[in-house]
Amino acid sequence: MRFLVKQKVFTLGDNFTIKDDAGIDRFIVRGQIFTLGNKLRIYDMAGQELIFIEQKLFRFLPEYTIYYLGSPMATVKKEFTFFKPKFEIYSDRYNYSIVGNFWAMDFTIREDGRDIAYISKRWISWGDTYAVDILEDENQAFILALVIVLDQVLHDNNHNNS
Repeated sequence: MRFLVKQKVFTLGDNFTIKDDAGIDRFIVRGQIFTLGNKLRIYDMAGQELIFIEQKLFRFLPEYTIYYLGSPMATVKKEFTFFKPKFEIYSDRYNYSIVGNFWAMDFTIREDGRDIAYISKRWISWGDTYAVDILEDENQAFILALVIVLDQVLHDNNHNNS
């Protein structure tokens, strides 16, 4: 299934809308303001919190913990690389990795070496915008949380990750 993740402009905090390929709102992402480190929540359209994303502070490289329905689900760590951004996801449930291209605009999410999602950041847009293609049998909210983490680490203008 294809999703469009679009950052809202002129808002306090990092806020996104996530639409499906038919243009229907599917998820809302709200970032907390006035916090140490990034903290974001992903809600379904009924207002139920599905995902909580929290940046770990005082790390050499960016690290985030993703909670699903209140329980820790995964830790996302940026790997030290020179040319292509790479992330490892540590979880009891998943064996994922994320590899980007040289420009940090296109990414592939892999599970045990099998491609499960493709992410493409738009070059020119009003606010960060990503097209995300996810295989049907994957946890969509979790994959979209990974996209939000990528944005926070690589493209967030607040530079909270330095």
